[in-house]
Amino acid sequence: MLPTDLQLLKRQQRSNWIRLRTLVTLRWFAIIGQTIAILVAVRLYSIDIAVGLASLAIMASVVANLISYYAYPTNKRLSETEATLWLVFDIVQLTALLYLTGGLNNPFAMLVLAPVTISATVLHIRSTVFLGLTAITLVTIISRYNIALISPEGAELVLPVLFQFGFWVALLISLVFLAFYARQVTAEMNAMTEALLATQLALSREQKLTDLGGVVAATAHELGTPLATIKLVSTELMEELQEQPELLEDAELIRSQANRCRDILQSMGRAGKDDLHLRSAPIETVIREAAEPHLDRGKDVKFNILPQDNADITQPNIERRPEIIHGLRNLIQNAVDFSRTQVIVDMMWSSDTISVQISDDGRGFPQSVIGRIGDPYVRRRRLSEDGARRPGYEGMGLGLFIAKTLLERSGATLEFSNSRRHGHASWTGQATGGAIVQVSWPRNRLQAQDQTESTPLGQNQPIQTWP
Repeated sequence: MLPTDLQLLKRQQRSNWIRLRTLVTLRWFAIIGQTIAILVAVRLYSIDIAVGLASLAIMASVVANLISYYAYPTNKRLSETEATLWLVFDIVQLTALLYLTGGLNNPFAMLVLAPVTISATVLHIRSTVFLGLTAITLVTIISRYNIALISPEGAELVLPVLFQFGFWVALLISLVFLAFYARQVTAEMNAMTEALLATQLALSREQKLTDLGGVVAATAHELGTPLATIKLVSTELMEELQEQPELLEDAELIRSQANRCRDILQSMGRAGKDDLHLRSAPIETVIREAAEPHLDRGKDVKFNILPQDNADITQPNIERRPEIIHGLRNLIQNAVDFSRTQVIVDMMWSSDTISVQISDDGRGFPQSVIGRIGDPYVRRRRLSEDGARRPGYEGMGLGLFIAKTLLERSGATLEFSNSRRHGHASWTGQATGGAIVQVSWPRNRLQAQDQTESTPLGQNQPIQTWP
């Protein structure tokens, strides 16, 4: 995946997810609920309430909704500041209404939790802390200063002091706990969503490269005959123009340019030709193709191929799918990035499974995060062995997450471990002393169709040309 794609993911403004219509709709529900509560308290239970002032508090919300409806388009999405201000207004309006209706003696005081929870879900941490402190301050004020509710008999409806204190403490704890809980759950969901998007971008890019390579390979195949004809004709012209140096030079130029075109097309179409015409290949070919971009980075990458459990010594042919190649490439890149000098790639197969083990001689995975490797945005190893930061995903864990997701999609299971902890190294006995990643597939999920049962690709379709 390109770095610009990651920058776009990291720069997303979460507050822009909030539609003004959503807050307006929730406020209408609050207005209806507050109105019903006042009417029931006054009409049904004959509680003495400052109805006029309470009506003004409710009307403030009605006016705010009307302003929102007429001043902004229906699809308006709020910025961070706008969303924060609207939620502050909701907290102030609610606490003002609670002040007029008994403060914490009013059981509906718990509704002050709603704006803070919304903030924790969709806003940044600074806005959530600000709203939380605002709510705590106002709740503390109305716990001490409020207009008491008066019963029909003229008595104040007041909870015992101990119950009021307990209710106040419960509200504060609930504010902090619900905000933290909502924030944590939402952050994990957002991280997973962004990481899955990064996985889709990586796979899409790999698929586009594969498709482009196929087009180039087909072009090279179709142009092979015309170029060969040009080369043959130019050679014959060169033989006939030996006594005409000026024309001979032109014929030589034509031949050299034809050779150059052939070389360019062969170079461009090598990978694509493999993907187009060889949709399956021996496991070593696929693994080496995945590792190819990282073979010349100054580290010794060794490949070991061994059958297992009396399996056929012939390498199994596996499907050359983009998710398999890209996933293995990410794992090999990770091993090369953090190895000291050597990376070992072991390829083994049995009658039931096909496995690839990638091990390096670096420091290994930290024990504190080894159980969470493969989750997005988990920092695994901050620096490579030479002290340089790892390129690509800036230590966010997206590389391993993408590899794990793509390989699991192909039917693989992955195991992450350290050779020091398990007391073993690669399957061939070569000590690595670093991290080990083992990828295993059921053979029937990965192995390509038997070559004896496959059919030829057939001749290419002729290209239609205008007469």
